[in-house]
Amino acid sequence: MEIRHIQENDDRLSVSNIYEEGWKFAYRGIVPQDYLDSIPPGRWVPYLDQDGVHSLMMTEDGKLIGTSSYSRSRTAQFHDFGEIISIYLLPEYMGRGYGRLLLEAAVKELEKLGYEDIFLWVLAENRNARKFYERCGFTPTQHYMYHEIGGKKLQEIQYCRFSGKDGH
Repeated sequence: MEIRHIQENDDRLSVSNIYEEGWKFAYRGIVPQDYLDSIPPGRWVPYLDQDGVHSLMMTEDGKLIGTSSYSRSRTAQFHDFGEIISIYLLPEYMGRGYGRLLLEAAVKELEKLGYEDIFLWVLAENRNARKFYERCGFTPTQHYMYHEIGGKKLQEIQYCRFSGKDGH
């Protein structure tokens, strides 16, 4: 198993497939099924090379199996924070500790960029992800945002990992 930055020669459709399969697995019963079923191949390709967004790839035996993206906060309110935008694995690789390794790698990369406090957003109904982030040292805050996905209004909860400095 290897974690590395996305490379120019990485197949963007294969990377997008990790997001697609991850969404279809993780959000079953949360996001309307007809929306999940309608996610087209390549849906995330346009987002993989955005300025200021960094992507990590997880490979096993040369196969892309997971991805994580991170950046400085995309929200002005949290301008001093680093943000973990996403962590997804192919479903058959979930439950093996790989998610924790991807999360830890993204946190380390944000720390290298100078961010001491880091946050992410998680769907309130995604109990498995919430437990995972809590086990990894992130705590829910009182910050929420709402999105409509597939005609359903969904709440996201901000989770933070504070450095412990400045009284956090």
